[in-house]
Amino acid sequence: MPLNLTQLATLNEFVRRGSLTAAAEALGYTAGAASQQISALERSVGKPLLRKAGRHLVLTDAGRVLAEHAEGLLLAESRAVRAVTDGAGEVAGTLVVGTWGSTTAALLAPVLGEAAARYPRLGVRSREIDVDEAARAVRLGDVDVAFGLDYPDAPMPRDPRIRLLRLRRESFALAMSPRDSLAARSEASLYELDSADWVMPTAHSAYGMALRTVCRRHGFEPTVVHEVTDTAATLVLAAEGVGIAPVTDLMLRLNPTVGIRRVPLRESVTRDIVLVLPDGVHDATLLALVGVVRGVVSRSRGGAADRPRPGPATTSRCP
Repeated sequence: MPLNLTQLATLNEFVRRGSLTAAAEALGYTAGAASQQISALERSVGKPLLRKAGRHLVLTDAGRVLAEHAEGLLLAESRAVRAVTDGAGEVAGTLVVGTWGSTTAALLAPVLGEAAARYPRLGVRSREIDVDEAARAVRLGDVDVAFGLDYPDAPMPRDPRIRLLRLRRESFALAMSPRDSLAARSEASLYELDSADWVMPTAHSAYGMALRTVCRRHGFEPTVVHEVTDTAATLVLAAEGVGIAPVTDLMLRLNPTVGIRRVPLRESVTRDIVLVLPDGVHDATLLALVGVVRGVVSRSRGGAADRPRPGPATTSRCP
């Protein structure tokens, strides 16, 4: 029997959600209907796809293999449908953009405004995501495109199914209280900060991992007195003098009125703001939105987008 895409979608949602009940809810089925979809799929391939492990269902070896292919087949179907509906090259429909903290505060509103002005039939919705999950959100189809962050010392996962488009390279400075002894300096060096107290995200995040790696490369392990993920809260703590924090111009947009002193770093410590999108996309509507995002970023306060360069400087496709 040929594979049924509806049944594959049920298997795919089971993998994403962790249970048949959650998969059924996401797809608008009853739990019994979802179970029937999986049973029918098992009959098609002639192998069990799920097995019991205690009180839970888990994938069999055959289930894992089919789940890996299911994701690609469903993505291909989505692209095929979009290609047909986009046959006339018209920019129309609704797209979902994945955003987080700084990009929501600084970029989302102008993107929505410009998209509405240029493409009246294009609807743009947003969904807040964990920045470290941006690539996965696009790969799984939770969002159509997403803002992401790529650090030299903690790069985003590379995957042949996604593409990273660099929008801007940002340099880090230091955020500190105006009362700090370094606050009057025109610049500071990491080599001087081995005994400083820091405000940083957890080491389990890409951002926190990247910052700690940079410090170690300069000869010290940072003393993190406050592990904080929220950027706006980080800036408040830095302003109060409880620790210094790395900061970029985009991050400052989250709390522009906080009374910090921004001190440039002598060393070059950077990150790339990227747009994550499906690889190989030719959809006129999605490409139109990408153009809007690039234009907004290039005009936004705090720096311009990098000029396009050939090769991997602006686009990344890594296996």
